[in-house]
Amino acid sequence: MPSLRSKILKRGIKIAVKRLKGLKEIDVGERRRRIDEIANRWSKLPADCNVEKVYIGGLYAEWLTTEQNSTDEKVILYLHGGAYGYCSANTHRSLAARIMNSSGVKVLLPEYRLAPEHPFPAAIEDTIMVYQWLLDQGYDACNILFAGDSAGGGLSVASTLYLRNLGYQLPGGVICLSPWVDLTSSGDSYRRNKLKDPYLNVEGTRAAALAYAGKYPLDHELISPVFADLTGFPPLFIQVGSIEILRSDAELLAKKAHDDGVSVEMKVWKGMWHVWQASGKMLESRLAIKEIGKFVKKITSPKNRNGS
Repeated sequence: MPSLRSKILKRGIKIAVKRLKGLKEIDVGERRRRIDEIANRWSKLPADCNVEKVYIGGLYAEWLTTEQNSTDEKVILYLHGGAYGYCSANTHRSLAARIMNSSGVKVLLPEYRLAPEHPFPAAIEDTIMVYQWLLDQGYDACNILFAGDSAGGGLSVASTLYLRNLGYQLPGGVICLSPWVDLTSSGDSYRRNKLKDPYLNVEGTRAAALAYAGKYPLDHELISPVFADLTGFPPLFIQVGSIEILRSDAELLAKKAHDDGVSVEMKVWKGMWHVWQASGKMLESRLAIKEIGKFVKKITSPKNRNGS
């Protein structure tokens, strides 16, 4: 049963979403600025988190580290959500830092190019560039994990698919939080959860999908990777809320991965909404982050690597 804090927060989200609808009349750049401003007001970092700015091929990114993991050989490449058109390091720094703390693995948080100015495949190109940069820095592919929420989860899967298709080294694992992986909105949760989801709406999701896809069809496998063959993928970890409209995306992705012989772990969190993991001290958020940490530790452990 959802906690009391989550029930209160859910009501607050509904109110906040109604207020944010007024931003539709504002220029996209100003909308992004205001969303960042709101996120900065509420986000907090763990006390031992260090933030280091870095530029990779012209892209801004941040290293999130502690004294214990700053020189470690493992890294999580975290790709923020935001419907491919919004959000930044400012909006997702807190979530990424808490995943770092739980897993003990440092995080690289890049700001990939956003639609509609930079539609598909710009975000994938940027992800691959950052991944190659990590390899050039001496990180082994098996010690790099892709992770992301919403569009960032979809981008994690699509980028891995791109690497697989070209025969490149794949990351050691992929972590998806409420992944947006079916931009055609074909799943039944888009209808079943339409009135339950306090955060997302079908119309807005559809508009964002079209803005990102640009001239390409929404069912292109690198835009909606639920339509791809995932054979050969690294282990996949998925969390999704039971009342979000993207629930079907996660379920379809998990089924496709399983059918294609991929090791996949998925959990549907009862009563939870889109990317509830970002909800700070809420019990369900803390428990979800803890599960992510366990997955990362399992995937990156020497025993697991050696197959023993």
